Amino acid sequence: MPSTELWAGALALLLHHSETGCPAAARQAARLLEHLSNAPEVDAELSALCERASIRLETNGQRKQHAFS
Repeated sequence: MPSTELWAGALALLLHHSETGCPAAARQAARLLEHLSNAPEVDAELSALCERASIRLETNGQRKQHAFS
């Protein structure tokens, strides 16, 4: 199982993005969640949740970028 620090980091970045709208936190959280979803020790259900969250963060970030273009 990935370290507690990785999980805590992902949650902290996710909360930071949620509270502030920070796009950098969203990108970092998405990357970390993608990394966690690919960890061989993570079960399929948790992996799918991490992947869904990562995709959602990336999709929301792309929509906001297009809105400002």
